[in-house]
Amino acid sequence: MPSEDAAPPLDVDQILADDGVRIVVCCGAGGVGKTTTAAALALRAAERHGRRTVVLTIDPARRLAQSLGLTELDNTPRQVKGIDVEASGGELHAMMLDMKRTFDDVVLQHTDPAKAAEIFANPFYQAMSSTFAGTQEYMAMEKLGQLHARGEWDLIVVDTPPSRSALDFLDAPARLSRFLDGRMLRLLLAPARSGGRSMFSLVTASFGMFSKVVQKVLGAQLLTDLSGFVAALDSMFGGFRQRAEQTYRILQARETAFLLVAAPEPDAVREAAYFAGRLRSERMPLAGLVLNRVHRPAADLSAAESLAAAERLAGVGGHEGTVEVLRAHAALAQQAVREEQVAARFTEAFPAVPAVSVAAQPADVHDVDGLRTIGEAISRS
Repeated sequence: MPSEDAAPPLDVDQILADDGVRIVVCCGAGGVGKTTTAAALALRAAERHGRRTVVLTIDPARRLAQSLGLTELDNTPRQVKGIDVEASGGELHAMMLDMKRTFDDVVLQHTDPAKAAEIFANPFYQAMSSTFAGTQEYMAMEKLGQLHARGEWDLIVVDTPPSRSALDFLDAPARLSRFLDGRMLRLLLAPARSGGRSMFSLVTASFGMFSKVVQKVLGAQLLTDLSGFVAALDSMFGGFRQRAEQTYRILQARETAFLLVAAPEPDAVREAAYFAGRLRSERMPLAGLVLNRVHRPAADLSAAESLAAAERLAGVGGHEGTVEVLRAHAALAQQAVREEQVAARFTEAFPAVPAVSVAAQPADVHDVDGLRTIGEAISRS
């Protein structure tokens, strides 16, 4: 594949064995095998390199749990049993982000029980912690920061959502800062900090026409809920921002390795290139590209040669099976050429990014043995 010829080979085992690497972030478009790749890397780190590893998925799909032989995943790391770590001494744990549970844990950690109960009862908090856009990505940053701070893991492998959402994952600290510094939030916080009368009456008294307009748009009850939510979380905002920015710095550090996962398809490669450009501009450590589901002909025979041979044998009796095989090989060879051309769009734009290609598997991965096979294929540079 030109992707491997044009760029240095990606040595995944070197990354997984490096004690200085504590976080591996797998990112890319949906449907390219990203979750499977993350699980395979985590399993290999535990079995082959003896690292105490946790894999965190932000994707709500259950593929990760099923492939690791677990009935379910939740916000608490669960140890994966029955893997081959006797010789290495490693461990493998897995978990799936629960954004509301993570938000609740943050509130409990940074407020007293009475204030936490007030926050949990607030309708605006209930909506924001479950459904608001951006909450999942910010809580992913919180969870990653928590896992890192605990110091229990040699390696944290993060399986992100499809790549545009993964960009939201990177943008979470900046978006949070913009929210905290926003004009409307400051207007709502000003009366909250002044104490005394009820939140809504203070807003109305202090801002006159502004509050009347907001009340018409949002409704009195929603404005009251929002003001109460802002007041309750006021003391926590600085901590939110500080932790998000700290996690962002961790993602820029030497201890983090980003792996782009793609398939040799135009949309997936375009997403990978977009993300690679973003990582480069943010000075984040891009370790390499994993190109999944690559098709490789079994014989060193071009499509044209296969078709020509099929034509020669087509009129000769007794060679019908050979003709079909040659035509099938020609179709596969043509597909391989198309995939090489698509992959070259990335490797030509980012010639210094290490890359490895993984052959398409005959069946979906659904168990630990399948994950081992994928891990071996990724590590075969």
